[in-house]
Amino acid sequence: MAARIEHLVTSGTFSLDGGTWDVDNNVWIVGDDSAAIVIDAAHDADAIAEAIGDRRLVAVVCTHAHNDHIDAAPALAARTGAPILLHPDDLPLWKQTHPNRLPDGELTDGQRLSVAGTDLTVLHTPGHAPGAVCLHAPQLGTVFTGDTLFQGGPGATGRSFSHFPTIIDSIRDRLLTLPPETEARTGHGDSTTIGAEAPHLKEWMDRGH
Repeated sequence: MAARIEHLVTSGTFSLDGGTWDVDNNVWIVGDDSAAIVIDAAHDADAIAEAIGDRRLVAVVCTHAHNDHIDAAPALAARTGAPILLHPDDLPLWKQTHPNRLPDGELTDGQRLSVAGTDLTVLHTPGHAPGAVCLHAPQLGTVFTGDTLFQGGPGATGRSFSHFPTIIDSIRDRLLTLPPETEARTGHGDSTTIGAEAPHLKEWMDRGH
């Protein structure tokens, strides 16, 4: 059976630099009837586990380590036995949320994760966070962009561990080079396509200066 993409929205809070905000997060599940990968275990381990059902969870993949994307990861891993994977550059952020529980494995640029006969290629896209990654699944015509690229522009870079010129470089060099019809499934809000966002790169750059 071919891999499919399932989508959950979970709600909770995002906290950084002394502030806390209410947020809705996209949780993406890629797999078939027997195995799955979770991208960003946000807020509600019970809801995510229910969506997985009796499938084998191959991995809990973190697009970055802001607390709203990883807060449910240890509980989900404990329930399923799945490893938590994170780019090592985001360990300082991870430790703010989970000081006593490290990820189980590292994500590296160009690494391939496989589930249900489908490969997801890790693209290191720093800027929103140092270890931010996107996951490109060409067989599904999709890239999971976390908080690197949204409908309407780049992820936020106004807080610690973030850098605007870096996120622009990541988007230009790693994402806008993908086929324009590639669907960008984001960490928050609606999906978009690479082709819809590419024409606006100069506007974003001008806005950032």
